[in-house]
Order: sequence, then structure tokens, then C-alpha cells
Amino acid sequence: MGGDYYEILEINRNATDADIKKAYRRLALKFHPASNREPGSNDKFRQLGEAYDVLSDLRKKATYDKFGDSGLKGGIPLELAIGGAWSSKYAYHDNPEKTFKDFLGVPTLFQKLQISRKVMNDNGCTSSIRDKILTVIVKPGWKEGTRITFPKAGDQSPNNIAADMVFIMRQKPHPRFERQDNDLIYHKRISLEMALTGFSVDVETLDGRFIKIPINEIVHPSYKKVVSGEGMPLPHNPSQKGDLIFTFDILFPEKLSAESKHLIKQALVIKIIIIKYFFIIKCYWMFQTNA
Repeated sequence: MGGDYYEILEINRNATDADIKKAYRRLALKFHPASNREPGSNDKFRQLGEAYDVLSDLRKKATYDKFGDSGLKGGIPLELAIGGAWSSKYAYHDNPEKTFKDFLGVPTLFQKLQISRKVMNDNGCTSSIRDKILTVIVKPGWKEGTRITFPKAGDQSPNNIAADMVFIMRQKPHPRFERQDNDLIYHKRISLEMALTGFSVDVETLDGRFIKIPINEIVHPSYKKVVSGEGMPLPHNPSQKGDLIFTFDILFPEKLSAESKHLIKQALVIKIIIIKYFFIIKCYWMFQTNA
């Protein structure tokens, strides 16, 4: 690829990591093939992907800054690879869409809509019906009610100036999660035994990962488990996410035998004794420390 990576991203060589991310986001959205059909947009999108792939990586960037394009792609001797420089020969994977999706954290949805509208004929006096395809780019983290506006995409006629066409986002229910602002709520039904003795929750995230969350505390009716950074991407900063919040419905048994009641009472008494014991030890340790 020809050209300077900094020039491609329209930034200077003193740009911070935040500057690099901001520039790539702005330009990648502008030249993405799904929204830009102009000649050269595909090549520009690929150049942006390679430039970001290099400048967002500290080792590749260090090599490029010191040895230039030839040193980056031709490789440098190991003895010169100090300060975290990249010594191997660099080659871009040539998949700018992957770079774009990895940057966003979750895939961006591109929805094509075909509409029919009145447009002015070349004579400027009459209009006719023509089809037009609009591409709606749904960005990660967008909320219900978000408005996407296509300026002057409405009907035209000799006596009517084309109005804007506005699409309003509607959110579909998800089978596993409930959304609250930027957080995701996961509801789990558990037994009374699990609530008292502990358990773990296996859950598939929105981006297809499986995570295991241990619950070691006693789960009471208002208990919530918060896992930071596993919620929805923030609309203005998709690299950051809200929280994943677990809530629990405790299934109480309808009946208990006399033996079961006795065993539960014994277990609770033993637990209270253990808690008191550790409390006494903690107080004694604090007293000795402050003495």
C-alpha cells in the first residue's frame, strides 16, 4: 500500500492512541462500502484498515515510526528490536471489514431498504416513480428511538421540495437479556439450596463468548451480581460497555418434611456459630494490631 499511514488517517505524528481511534472511526464510517458507492471508496476503506492496524499496535507503530514502511514490511534485525519494536515482516491480512468489526467490538448491522419515490424528470416540469436503495448503518449501542435521517430522500414534484426521510429505531426483545440503558439484565431461576450454598452461572454473551460467573454470596430476594464491561457498547464509544447484571428468582419448596426442617435449622445454627467465631478472631486481630 502506498502513502503515509498518518496522512491516510488525517492525523499528525504526535497523535495519541485516542486520536488514532477517533480518526479511524470517523473515516471508516465515511468510506465503508455499504454506505459509500463512490469510485475509490473500497480502496480508501482498505487503506484505512491497514493504517489503523499498524498505528493502533504499539510494536508495529514503533517500527514504522523509526524504520518506515520498508523496515515494517521487510523486517528488522532482532538486535534493533528494542523498545518493543516489531522485528518480523509485517503483512496486512487484507480484510478491512474484520479490522472494522474488531474495532467496534461487535458487528455493525448494514440494513438495505428499497423505497419507491417521486423524482423530477430532466425537463423539470414532471415527475415519475423510481426505486431507490437506502443503506441504514446500525451502530453498536444505539438505543430505541434513535433517528436516522436521509436528507431530501422524499417525494419530488414541480410544486413540492423533497422532504427528509427519517427512520426510527425499534428494539426487538432478546431471548436472554433485558436492556436497561447501557446495561444488560440476565434473569436466572435458582433453587433455595443454590441460594444458600453457592453456584455458578454460565451465560453466552451477545458477541458469542461463554463466561462463567461464580456466585459465592447468599442470594436474597434483592441480591444482584454486577459484572462490569459485559453490557451494551456505549453509543459514542463502542470500545467501552455497560454492565451485565444478574438477578435471581428463588424457587422455594412448597413442603418440607420434619427431618428437612431439622437439618436446615442445624445448618443455619452452625453457620451463625462460624460467622461469630470469625468475627471474634477478626476483632482480636484488630486489637492486637492496634495495641
